[in-house]
Amino acid sequence: MGARLNLLKKPTSTRRFDPEVFLSTPGPAGNALHYKTNEAIFLQGDRCDAVFYIQKGRVKLSIISNQGREVIVAILGQRDFLAESCLTGQKVHLATATSMESTSVLKIGKNTMQRALRQEPALAGRFIAYLLSRNLRIEGDLVDQLFNSTEKRLARTLLLLARYDVGGKHEVIVPNITQETLAKMLGVSRERVNFFMTKFRKLGFIEYNGGIQVHNSLMSAVLHD
Repeated sequence: MGARLNLLKKPTSTRRFDPEVFLSTPGPAGNALHYKTNEAIFLQGDRCDAVFYIQKGRVKLSIISNQGREVIVAILGQRDFLAESCLTGQKVHLATATSMESTSVLKIGKNTMQRALRQEPALAGRFIAYLLSRNLRIEGDLVDQLFNSTEKRLARTLLLLARYDVGGKHEVIVPNITQETLAKMLGVSRERVNFFMTKFRKLGFIEYNGGIQVHNSLMSAVLHD
């Protein structure tokens, strides 16, 4: 009789946590914030006590030197995180985050994010995968800076901004990226960038069409020796 009762007993329901829902829904996770073009999300030197998740748009991370020179260290987009270093104890932002277009972000308090990462393996896995990918890109940027020519560095930057897949099977328009912005990312003059952009356009690697349209040929013809 006891065995029969066990068979009739309804199984205990388990809650299925979806990290994408958590990161796209304001409320328990955090506050949804919206920015117009060229609005500061946080400033270099501000208190660092929250993680930001980009739901829509594009964000520029830049550092201003004591001499007033701006260097762009990254341009991030949808599904990227900002200020994740607060989880390691960093107290202030080392860079300024500025929206490059209409942008929506989810601001998640440091304690909330730490608790969610401890309790939800799916979110922890998603976050770790992002950090590893970001770390690989930073290492690639360093190697690029040390060993590659300006031409190859510019080509790689355009492909990264276009978020090209490994096979390069689609062509993407990169909006709202000026030659001045590219120069600040590479640490070279705008004239230098203009020289190679003109070369890429003449060779058919890129074209200007409401933005910079990146063709498949840029990857094979410029990045592969």
